[in-house]
Amino acid sequence: MVRDDEVPAWWQRLGVDGLMDVHVHFLPDAVMDAVWRYFDQAEEHYGRAWPITYRTPVAERLETLRALGVRRFPALVYPHKPDMAAWLNQWARDFAAATPGCVPSGTFFPEPGAAQYVKEALELDTRIFKVHVQVGDYDPRDDELDAVWGQLAEAGVPVVVHCGSGPIPGSHTGPGPFGEVLRRHPRLTAVIAHLGMPEYAEHLALAETYPNVHLDTTMAFTPFAEAMMPVDRSLLPRLAALQERIVLGSDFPNIPYEYAVQLESLERLELGDDWLRAVCHHNGARLLGG
Repeated sequence: MVRDDEVPAWWQRLGVDGLMDVHVHFLPDAVMDAVWRYFDQAEEHYGRAWPITYRTPVAERLETLRALGVRRFPALVYPHKPDMAAWLNQWARDFAAATPGCVPSGTFFPEPGAAQYVKEALELDTRIFKVHVQVGDYDPRDDELDAVWGQLAEAGVPVVVHCGSGPIPGSHTGPGPFGEVLRRHPRLTAVIAHLGMPEYAEHLALAETYPNVHLDTTMAFTPFAEAMMPVDRSLLPRLAALQERIVLGSDFPNIPYEYAVQLESLERLELGDDWLRAVCHHNGARLLGG
């Protein structure tokens, strides 16, 4: 079994200069503490414990990523209510400016002014956005967001979208609501988080339909996720065919296992080194830059 201290040797064997991870979270301390308190109650929410492996100070978490060889990553932020997104965007830009390897990220919420603060974020070189349909408990088709999706599609800036119904469904999760967003904005560069867990086949179909839709690997295929929401192995040929649009995601630091488990789980799919190089480096470099 690969351990974290073996990860650099793992990616060096592939002949790349490190890892590009599109799904990493850093948040203001009070917000991250609230997230961790939620995971402390995971048995109540999910029916099983969810210990945070990297529950450490910010500087230590950054050193962990450096030691693993994660060269590019965003500090993905996301709101759960109105009047959070704009200040989270400012925080994320400041964090990225002070953190080597971190690309500026942003978020939004269906509220008056969303189109304006997203426009400002794009003008300030925000490179990637994140939205969480289940946590935010909103419909991605909301009229307040139509102009936002349009701006992102026009700019070609990726947005990581947690729209799958895992680990627990929300009022507007699943491929239907976000699929309708894509029908309205077919050029949108979307990264569907967690491979669309658990609606894997349906979210793969979105990537097969829309040329700028990607899926990230976050938690998928790991023993922890497989115990709850396993991936049908008959989907692997479709995953292989989408080699250029599957990207590494980890959910660091909020994972209940070592970072290396994600990489080992991808390698065990036996889709080949070219696929691993594309997923763990090349595709993320294209989306994040670097």
